Amino acid sequence: MLVASIIETLWSNILNTTWLELVAVAFGLLSVWFAKQERILVYPTGIISVLIYVYICFGIKLYADAGINLFYFIMSVYGWYKWTRKKEQPTLKITACCKKDWFIATGMFIISMIVIIALLKIFKQDDIEYWSTSVPYIDTFTTAIFIVAMWLMAFKKIENWILWIIGDIISVPLYAYKGLVFTSFQFFVFLIIAVMGYMAWKKKLKIISGV
Repeated sequence: MLVASIIETLWSNILNTTWLELVAVAFGLLSVWFAKQERILVYPTGIISVLIYVYICFGIKLYADAGINLFYFIMSVYGWYKWTRKKEQPTLKITACCKKDWFIATGMFIISMIVIIALLKIFKQDDIEYWSTSVPYIDTFTTAIFIVAMWLMAFKKIENWILWIIGDIISVPLYAYKGLVFTSFQFFVFLIIAVMGYMAWKKKLKIISGV
């Protein structure tokens, strides 16, 4: 009975999938694939995906995730600039985080968690249904992780992939629970590509470092 119920719910969610979600998923997958290959197309494809997800996430009350997608947009523009800026400085290369990077990343994560929860409390304090589950806190946690991951990716820090992996693992069941089956599947593919991306960047880092 339980299996049949799960299958029925899954099939119902698939049938209710909008074309917008499919477009966002397609461009999101392209973006992560281009990131793995260290190609600049990671940013234009990612921008299309995140702008669509801003709209989708507001509709399913994943407000923190809607906010992170706006942040993705800003960081995508910044990352696009950083990756293509060659006149004033050498081409950006893959590096590992130093103590200073980890200090900034940790501070960014903590501050992001506090700010997001505070904003959600202010703007959604009367939404009893929204706060009746642990979704807002899980949403906030993954959002904070992705904020730091996006920042690290803009500077081509290899550790960005580790954070994407953690966030993707959590996001797979989160989006399935919210009824976005294809988005849940997208994060599962993201997880696989993130692991591949980490391995590919690690190999390039060894070449750069001469190890």
